[in-house]
Amino acid sequence: MPMEPPRPPREGVRNLRRRATRRSSIPADAEGQASLISDLSRRAYPSIELFVFSLVCGAILGFGFLLDSQTVLLLGILVSPLMTPWVGFLLAILTGSPRFLFETLMALLISVALVFIGGLLTGFSARLFMPMTLPNVFIHSRLWIPALVVLAIGAVTLVVSFARSESKPFLPSILIAYVFYLPISAGAFGLGSGLEGVWPQGLLVFAAHFALASALGLITLYILRLHPSFGGKVFSGITLLLFAGILIALMGSGFPSAAEANGASSTPTAQASTLPSSTLSLPPTTISPRPSSIPAARSPTTDTPSPVPLTLNVTLPPAETATVTLTLQATPIYGMISASEGGGANLRQTADGIYILTLLNGTIVETYSESQVVNGVTWIHVYATLSGQKIEGWLLESVIAYATPSPNFEASSTPVFGVTPAP
Repeated sequence: MPMEPPRPPREGVRNLRRRATRRSSIPADAEGQASLISDLSRRAYPSIELFVFSLVCGAILGFGFLLDSQTVLLLGILVSPLMTPWVGFLLAILTGSPRFLFETLMALLISVALVFIGGLLTGFSARLFMPMTLPNVFIHSRLWIPALVVLAIGAVTLVVSFARSESKPFLPSILIAYVFYLPISAGAFGLGSGLEGVWPQGLLVFAAHFALASALGLITLYILRLHPSFGGKVFSGITLLLFAGILIALMGSGFPSAAEANGASSTPTAQASTLPSSTLSLPPTTISPRPSSIPAARSPTTDTPSPVPLTLNVTLPPAETATVTLTLQATPIYGMISASEGGGANLRQTADGIYILTLLNGTIVETYSESQVVNGVTWIHVYATLSGQKIEGWLLESVIAYATPSPNFEASSTPVFGVTPAP
């Protein structure tokens, strides 16, 4: 008969079961959880790679905003560092470890500062090429519902994947880097380039994203049945209240307005104005009666004839005065936005003035031949209709393509006559 293989000792069986349990789920016993948290903290400890990749990521994101290229921005996110130190930050809150919390938080702040510097430097260089159309800068400095959905998915997935012993969860890490680094880089670019409505909105959006992601990450750790100590519970509760306060303070003011949702920035919306009109007034024509000669009456003669004056009073009705008003409507010239770069043009309140919104290529505008030259650049006064509202502003003449009239085309205007009788 074949001999049976020797059975492993009981301690070996327990170790095998513990390893299988750790691979399948989070251990429930205190010893297993302590060992798991220690292992996770060791793998989440920040390394030199965090700072090197943050520096490269910040430089590429800054050039992506300068070129207004989604492809370059995507490349910058793909080379972003692994966001496991953020999970270490959550573990430090959960366990109530001040030293580990300080180390992970400072590492994250240095990483964000390196990305910020990259956007700031490229923003300063953008001043040499102004004016420019940079819609991506405004898009990533606002709170958007799709970005919040990506944030929630990335935060929960990164915590779950890392807690279940996945050493390098790259995909959820990219999602977290997307919602962390793009707003801070956009805000820094706006500060360096002087674009209105970008700084400090980008910084506030980053703070809102960080608070929401951290709150969801802590809740996920609780759902995974990682039970902290009493001090960790108190510290976690205080931190969750702090994150909730940040979200309440920032969520209301970070979402774009209705005008921004249609492609506008955060600057005030221009008010619609009436169109100019040409009024030609003719001098009043007064019709007066012709003077008439009245024969003098003669009285009967006596011995000494003497002339007796006779006075005749004639009262005529008041003369009617006719006023003729000729009103000529100005004929607008229609053009189409056709910018060679950026996919649109910036509409400003005055020539080279405050930014209003971005008009995408293909948008039809009305012009009335009113122009100004500022610093050798010609600006045209235009009117654009967006969502049923007419918005007035100034555009660079070089971004407007005018329609070519057909052969034998002659512009004509139809005068409008009105007769107003005088009282």
